[in-house]
Amino acid sequence: MPVHSHDEPLTYQPGFGNHFSSEALPGALPQGQNSPQRHPLGLYAELLSGTAFTVPRSEARRTWLYRIRPSAAHPRYERLPRQIVGLEQGPVTPNRLRWNAFEIPDAPTDFIDGLIALASTHAAEQAEGVSVHVYCANTSMQRAFFNADGEWLVVPQQGRLRIVTELGLLDIEPQEIAVLPRGMKFRVHLLDATARGYLCENHGCALRLPDLGPIGSNGLANPRDFLAPVACFDDRDAPIELVQKFLGELWSTQLEHSPFDVVGWHGNNVPYKYDLRRFNTLGTVSFDHPDPSIFTVLTAPGAVHGQANVDFVIFPPRWMVAENTFRPPWFHRNLMNEFMGLIEGVYDAKAEGFMPGGASLHNCMSAHGPDNATAQKAIAAELKPHKIDNTLAFMFETGKVLRPSRHALACEQLQVDYDACWDGMARIFNKELPR
Repeated sequence: MPVHSHDEPLTYQPGFGNHFSSEALPGALPQGQNSPQRHPLGLYAELLSGTAFTVPRSEARRTWLYRIRPSAAHPRYERLPRQIVGLEQGPVTPNRLRWNAFEIPDAPTDFIDGLIALASTHAAEQAEGVSVHVYCANTSMQRAFFNADGEWLVVPQQGRLRIVTELGLLDIEPQEIAVLPRGMKFRVHLLDATARGYLCENHGCALRLPDLGPIGSNGLANPRDFLAPVACFDDRDAPIELVQKFLGELWSTQLEHSPFDVVGWHGNNVPYKYDLRRFNTLGTVSFDHPDPSIFTVLTAPGAVHGQANVDFVIFPPRWMVAENTFRPPWFHRNLMNEFMGLIEGVYDAKAEGFMPGGASLHNCMSAHGPDNATAQKAIAAELKPHKIDNTLAFMFETGKVLRPSRHALACEQLQVDYDACWDGMARIFNKELPR
């Protein structure tokens, strides 16, 4: 097995949606066919399909893996006593919600035990739409994991992570993201003492780059900036626990060998990372604030054309130059449902109360926008060009209502006075136009 120290930069393959090929040993990838009768290195061929076999070729996601032992070699799974916190959906509420950052536990907690479910569009056993979690961890995983319910979009807010996957290694840090396909086995190592962040679980079609339409052929997230791993296998025969998430529940089995024993692979159903600082932000150079869809990094289409199962949208550093314009995001009521998080700095629509590591939820037709202090300042501002800097906020936006979990509605991080940020909106109505 190739050895990588935590200080050694990893090697990646650039591109989005590519058909990649990688082998850690010469001859690991068979030539001219996918499943030879006898592999020259004695490897087992295994197909990981992320889509049905008969979807259009442009939609198909699948990867062939050549491994020391097949994934089928495992005993029975047993349901774990400890399940994900917040699995149960709470009562229906149309109210705007906001949470403070969740604290890192004192007891040893790995990435999986540190998951807290905040909201979901469906009950866990239905595995439709999207689910939203935060994670708080202080120790590396000593077990392996895969999610049968959907793909995971991991958004670190604090602490670097090394993600060991069947196809190789990914290192991510705050202001970067990783996407892990449905069914892909992985393990999360902490590269710092603690880690905290957000997780969007997409139960629908795989995430892809949004169409650019009138923007043209360039802009937003560029395909060349997405990075997939290279093959890196673990040939150890030692006991390891393998946990899977199935219809919201955690189930466990015991392996006698490493599940990360893939010596070579080829396909397009791959884990990948992306540096959000490389996003080519577009905006107005005349007047008015554009729709936030202009900030979409990744999207997963929904059943209604043009209405996403989930959009991943960011609000990065950018110049504001719009003339005669209320520059913060406008007040609005929206068909879509918006879960927001803050990675660093201050969000330009909230003067206080929305802190890094925190979150907010504004569901369908929920009236929201800049708080009172931000609005009054924006109305009175001298409109010189200025740069919004040292900030990064994001949004998981979905066409289906996100119901907060019972835990999210009862936890101490919930801000019970969130509505107060719009108190005292000044009456500035004047019946006569200024002369």
